[in-house]
Amino acid sequence: MAQTREGAITFKGNPVTLVGPELKAGDTAPDFTVLANDLSPVTLADTRGQVRIISVVPSLDTGVCDAQTRRFNEEAANLGEHVRVLTVSVDLPFAQKRWCGAAGIERVQTLSDHRDLSFGTAYGVVIQELRLLARAVFVIDANDKLVHVEVVSEATNHPDYEAAVEAAKRA
Repeated sequence: MAQTREGAITFKGNPVTLVGPELKAGDTAPDFTVLANDLSPVTLADTRGQVRIISVVPSLDTGVCDAQTRRFNEEAANLGEHVRVLTVSVDLPFAQKRWCGAAGIERVQTLSDHRDLSFGTAYGVVIQELRLLARAVFVIDANDKLVHVEVVSEATNHPDYEAAVEAAKRA
């Protein structure tokens, strides 16, 4: 059974339990399997050799998650081809594809952790009470080392975009 961390963050001011380990910069990025919009599996190894910003949101259909994904889409334009920006949520792949089309998102790849919470459990961001992912940003270097980890303490707040982008530039 996966490790749980009671009261690790709040959601709308209420303490919630996160499932999975508390990762830190310097840790090796855990592998995971999520689904692309066409239902094909995507793993960490699929992007090996690139710097990755993994933006984690509870649901693309909420204001802060929408804004977070749009912001990283804009930032991706200035980061170069060696940096991939991935957004992971538990939204269904079909809903992610529809949202991206409506929002004009072209530089961020959305990935669904709906099937088995592989990403969320490996990265310690599953909100046990809600079966959603906590808002977080992970930056992984080309050698699969975590160089930036932010699990936002209140799930309805924005992450520190500048810190994540700077970490990706340094990686």
